Amino acid sequence: MTHFGDRLTEANRRTATPLCMGIDPHASMIPAIFGDAQDGAASDAAIRAINDFSMACLEQAIGHVAAIKPQAAFFEQQGPAGMQILQNLGRAAIDAGLLVIMDAKRGDIGSTSTAYAAGWIGHDAPFPSDALTVNPWLGIDTLAPFLDRADATGSGLFILNRTSNPGAGDLQDQMVNGQPLYRHLAALLAPLATARKGTLGISSLGIVAGATWPEEAEALRSALVDAPFLIPGFGAQGAGAEKATSGLTRGKHGWEGGLINSTRGLIFPKKAASAGSIDEWRHAIAETIAENKTILDRVF
Repeated sequence: MTHFGDRLTEANRRTATPLCMGIDPHASMIPAIFGDAQDGAASDAAIRAINDFSMACLEQAIGHVAAIKPQAAFFEQQGPAGMQILQNLGRAAIDAGLLVIMDAKRGDIGSTSTAYAAGWIGHDAPFPSDALTVNPWLGIDTLAPFLDRADATGSGLFILNRTSNPGAGDLQDQMVNGQPLYRHLAALLAPLATARKGTLGISSLGIVAGATWPEEAEALRSALVDAPFLIPGFGAQGAGAEKATSGLTRGKHGWEGGLINSTRGLIFPKKAASAGSIDEWRHAIAETIAENKTILDRVF
């Protein structure tokens, strides 16, 4: 594979958007037109509905957003059949030329991290991806196996730095030597990101920076000039377009330097919930994607 940072920039430019579709198949929210996703965890009916819904989301994403971000937990809770859907989803997206950000938030020490990295990073991994989300809060040394695997496969990492949840500040905002912990983490990541900068100026090592904290995102961008940002919190979590784009850069093709994720806003919009057929649902999702792209593009 070519360098992840370059592939990300190319995807931003090709689709003219930083928009990323989160695919979290909440069984209770999947429209009945796909079947009975609430039939019971790992039941045949639930697996069929979750598979058909997830693949339909992917079909709507291809060519219209820069990436998809499946959340592993929603597949894992369905057992082996759910994980098979996740594997197939990642492979189908990659085959279609779409970036896959696996949101599995792995992080551990030593050989365990090496095993996680082998399982989740790269197009040839059992759960194929272009990039993986990683939890660094056990220490920077725990990133080494993930970095090694990402470097070897041309893949990316998104390190949890300043997350979008309301309680993020309980630890991330704690002051140490005059700075919050998330800024200390950014300083440790900066040289690692710079060392992995691609030919188009973006690193393969990025961070997760929630859209709900725009001032922090701007400060993080100053500290991590080369790093791509994965930005959750846009839409259903409360952040508007101006906040969501605060950590990105504006190029001639539009917003670059990362991905703005929307899950419920893209795959569970109100206009799609009442669809009477798959075709109506597809039309509603296509409209929603186009509307969100326009909203982001209008911010300068």
